[in-house]
Amino acid sequence: MKKSFLLFLFSITFSLASFAQQTVVKGSVLDGTTGEPIPDVTITIEETGQTLKTDAKGEFSFTQNVPLGEQVLKIEKVGYVTKRYPIIVNEGQTVDISGMTLDFDTSDKKDLFIISISDDNLNSEDDGLTDNISGLLQASRDVFLSAAAFDFSATFFRPRGLDNANGKVLINGVEMNKQFNGRPQWGNWGGLNDVQRNQEFSMGMSANDYNFGDLAGTNNIIMRASKYRRGGRISYASANRSYTGRVMASYSSGLLEGGWSYSVLGSRRFGEEGFRDGTIYDANSLFVAVEKQLNENHSLNFTGIYAKNRRGRSTAITQEVFDLKGPEYNPFWGLLNGEQRNSRMREINEPILMLNHFWDISSKVRLNTNVAYQFGEIANTRIDNGGTRLVTINGENAYLGGARNPDPTYYQNLPSFFLQDANPTAYDYQQAYLAEQAFRNDGQWDWNALYEGNATLRAQGGNSLYAVQADVIKDQQLTFNSILDAELADNIRLNAAINYRTLKSENFARLEDLLGGTGYLDVDFFAEEDDNSTISDEVAANLAQSDVRNPNRIVGEGDRYKYNYEINADVISGFAQAQFKYNKVDFYIGANLSKTTYQRTGLYENGFFQGGGNEGSFGDSDKLDFSNYGVKGGFTYKVTGKHLIDVNASYFTKAPSIRNSFSNARQSNAKVIGLESEKIQSIDASYIFRSPIVKARLTGFYSGFQDGSDIGFYFTEDLAGLGVDTGDAFVQEILTNIERRHVGIEFGIEAQVTPTIKLKGAASVGQYTFQNNPNLYLTSVDFLNRSDIDPQITFGDGTTNLDGYHVAGGPERAFQIGFEYRDPDFWNIGITSNFFSNAYLDVSNLARSANFTSDFDGNTFNDYDESIARDLLKQEQFDDYMLVNIIGGKSWKIDDYFVGFFATINNVFNEQYKTGGFEQSRLANFRRMQEDQSRDNGPIFGPRYFFGNGTTYYLNVYVRF
Repeated sequence: MKKSFLLFLFSITFSLASFAQQTVVKGSVLDGTTGEPIPDVTITIEETGQTLKTDAKGEFSFTQNVPLGEQVLKIEKVGYVTKRYPIIVNEGQTVDISGMTLDFDTSDKKDLFIISISDDNLNSEDDGLTDNISGLLQASRDVFLSAAAFDFSATFFRPRGLDNANGKVLINGVEMNKQFNGRPQWGNWGGLNDVQRNQEFSMGMSANDYNFGDLAGTNNIIMRASKYRRGGRISYASANRSYTGRVMASYSSGLLEGGWSYSVLGSRRFGEEGFRDGTIYDANSLFVAVEKQLNENHSLNFTGIYAKNRRGRSTAITQEVFDLKGPEYNPFWGLLNGEQRNSRMREINEPILMLNHFWDISSKVRLNTNVAYQFGEIANTRIDNGGTRLVTINGENAYLGGARNPDPTYYQNLPSFFLQDANPTAYDYQQAYLAEQAFRNDGQWDWNALYEGNATLRAQGGNSLYAVQADVIKDQQLTFNSILDAELADNIRLNAAINYRTLKSENFARLEDLLGGTGYLDVDFFAEEDDNSTISDEVAANLAQSDVRNPNRIVGEGDRYKYNYEINADVISGFAQAQFKYNKVDFYIGANLSKTTYQRTGLYENGFFQGGGNEGSFGDSDKLDFSNYGVKGGFTYKVTGKHLIDVNASYFTKAPSIRNSFSNARQSNAKVIGLESEKIQSIDASYIFRSPIVKARLTGFYSGFQDGSDIGFYFTEDLAGLGVDTGDAFVQEILTNIERRHVGIEFGIEAQVTPTIKLKGAASVGQYTFQNNPNLYLTSVDFLNRSDIDPQITFGDGTTNLDGYHVAGGPERAFQIGFEYRDPDFWNIGITSNFFSNAYLDVSNLARSANFTSDFDGNTFNDYDESIARDLLKQEQFDDYMLVNIIGGKSWKIDDYFVGFFATINNVFNEQYKTGGFEQSRLANFRRMQEDQSRDNGPIFGPRYFFGNGTTYYLNVYVRF
C-alpha cells in the first residue's frame, strides 16, 4: 500500500513537473472601443509563421513547438488595424498576454476601393469589364495583390493574365460563380460594402478551407450575423466614376441575450451618368442576416441579399469616333423629351437567400452545412430594327420592313465612309464634312426618329418597325454543400466538402417598348431562301418564323419573342485536403472530383431548325456530360522565421461553361463540335521575406491551358468559297482546342521606415500567349439551305494561326512605387505612381485562318503578298502609360462616435490610354483588309477600343457608432 502511494505521488509530481515545463503562449484579443472579445482574429508568431485564430471568447493558445527568446506576435483581422506585440518566451514558462486590443480601421480604406471593384465590374461584355479579377483580391493583405486590386484595376490589369472565371467567389462557403460563363456576378451583392469586410482570401491554388479553388484564388465573404462587431454606420459618397452619389446605413447587434444576433444594411447608388456620358446608374441594395446560437455546439444563420442594379452601358469605339468625340463619348444614349435615355440598359435583379448551419462536433471538428437559393433575372436591352408587316402578293406571303441600323456610330454615318475612294470628289468631301459636323454637334441616339417611324406605320395600319428588346436570363439555382474542418492532430488538419448545384435557366427575348407602335410581328425579316437552296416550298415558307408552331404572331410589350429556351444544369463535386504543419516545413495535398451535365430544351421551334433533337430546335437536346478531376499540393519551407520558400502546383480539368457548349443556343440544340473539358496545369514558387520593418514577396509562375473553347458572334463579308456576292453572313465563330501559356514574375515590397511612413513597390512582368493553332469553324442560318456548302464551314485545314499571338486582356507589365503617411492624429495620405506596358489588341481569329488568303472561289488570291500580309496581321501593341493616384483621409472621435472622411483622386494628370480592344472581323481577307487599312482617310472598319477614364474622384463621409 505504501509502495503504491509512493508510486502515485511520484506520478503526480512527474506530471506536474512535465506540465510546468511546457512552454505556452496564450492570450485574448478585445475590441479597443467596446472591450468585447473578437473572434476569428489571426494570431501569428512571426519567427516561425505559426498561426491560429481566436475562439468565440477571443482567446488563443500556442502549445506546440513554441519558439524561445524574443518574439513578435502579429494580430490581424479584416476591418481592424494590424498590430504587433513583442514578447519574451522562456522555456517551460507560460506567457499570458490577455487583453490585447485591436482598433477598428477608421480610415475605411476598403470602402474606398470597393467602388472601383464591385460597382464597376458588373461583367457587361460590351463594357470591356469582363476580365477584371480585382474583386477577388479585396481581402488580401499581400503587397502585390493589394496594388493589383486597387491601383492596377483601373487598367483592367489581370494578375497572371487570368480572368474572373479563373477565380472563385464564395459567400458563407457557397460558390457564387455563374454556370453560364463561370464568372461571379458582382452586381448580385453590389452596394453592401459595410457587410463585406470579413473576407478570407486564398492566393492561387494554395490551401483553402472551403473548396478545391482555382488559379486566380478563392475569396470567401463571411456574412454571418455573429461575426459583425456591434454598432452602426451611416455614410454618404460622391464620385464621378460609375455613379455620382451613394447613401448607406448599417447596424449590427453583436451577440444578444438568448444567443441572437442580427445585422442589417440598406444603400442607394444613383447618378444621371458616370465618367461616360449617358451611363445612368440606379441601384438599391438590402441585406439582412439573423443568427441564433441554439447551444454551445450549434448555430443557425439566415442571410438575405437583394441588390437591384439598373445601369446604362457604354461600348468600344473606333479611333475615328474617339478623335471626333473624345474619351467620355457614349453612342448608346440620346435625348427624349429633354431627358437622357440609354438604348443599352443592363438590369440585375437576382435575390439570394441562404441558410447556414454551424456545428462544432467537438473542439477539433466542425461541420458547416449550407443551403442557398438564388432567383431572378439579368436583362440587357437593345434596339430591334427588324420590324415587319405581312402582305400577300399573288397568293404568297411576303414580309416588308426592316430598317438601317440606327446606331449613330454606324459606319455609313461617319466621314470615313464618304472618303473611302482613292480619289474623293468634291461632293464626297462635302458629304464627309456634313457628316463630321453632324456627328461632332450631336452624334447621339435619335429617339424621335424611331417614334416617328413607328407613328407613320401605325397610321398605315402597320406594326412597329423599331422596338426595345431585352435579352433575358432568368435563373433559379439551388445550392447545397457541407464543409468539414477537422484537426486530426495538433499539426494535421483535414478539410473536405461535398457540393451540389442545380440550375434552371430560362433564356428569351422580351419586348420591352413598342416605341409608340401597336404591335411587333415575330418573324426574322433577314431570313432569306438562297438561290442554291434545295429545301421544299413548305419548309421555306417557315424560315422567317421564330416559332413555326405560332406563325406570324403579333407580340406586345412584356411578351417573349424571337427565341425562348431553357438550360438545365447540374454540378456535383467532392473535395478533400490535408494540411500538415511542422517546425521547418508546412505542406498540403488536395484533390477533387466533379460531374457536370447540361441540357437545352427549346420552347420555340425555329424556322431554320425545324424539328427536335440535336439537329432541330424544339424539345430536349442530348445531355452534355463532363467528368472532371483535380490534384494539387504545395509546401512552405521556413529557412528562418524571416525567410520562407513557398511552392504550389496543380493539375485539374474544368468543364466548359454553358455559354461555350452550344454553338447557337438561341436558335438550335446543336452542341459545339469537338467540345472537351479544359486541361490546366500550374506551378508557382515564391521567396518571402518578412520582418517587423520589411515585407516582400518574389514569385515566378507558370500556367498552361489545353482544350479551351470560345464562341463569338458577328457579321462578316466575302467569306471564301461561298461565291460572288453570297459570302456575307451573321455567323457564330467556334474555337476549340485552344492552348495558352501564361508565365511571369510578381514582386511586392513594403517598408515601414518610420512609425508613420511606409514605402511600397510592386511589379509584374508576364507573357501570355497562344501555343497552338486552334480549330475554327463557322455556323450561320445563311449556310443551312445551300446544297453546295456544309452547315458548318471551315477554311484550309480548319485552324486559325494564333500560335505566338498574345492573349488580350490588360497590360502584361505593371510597376508601382508609392508611399503612405499615417499621422498619430488620425489622418493619412498616400501617393502611388503606376506604369503599364505591353497591352495588346484582341485579334480577329477569322483573319488568321485560310479565309484570309482565299478568294470567293476558295483559291488563293492572285495578288497575295506575304510581306504585306505580315504587316496587316501584326498584333497591335498599345502605348505605355503612367497613372498617378492620391488617397487621403481624416477621422475624429467625438464621445462614442467616430466621424471621418476619405477621398481619392485617380489618374491625377488625366492620362489618356487604351485599356483594351478588338479587331473587327467584318473584313477578314487579304484583299479587303489591305484596301480598308490603306485608305488615306482612315479605315472604315478599324479596331474598336476601350479607353480608360480620365481624372476621377471619390469622396466618402461617414459616422460610426
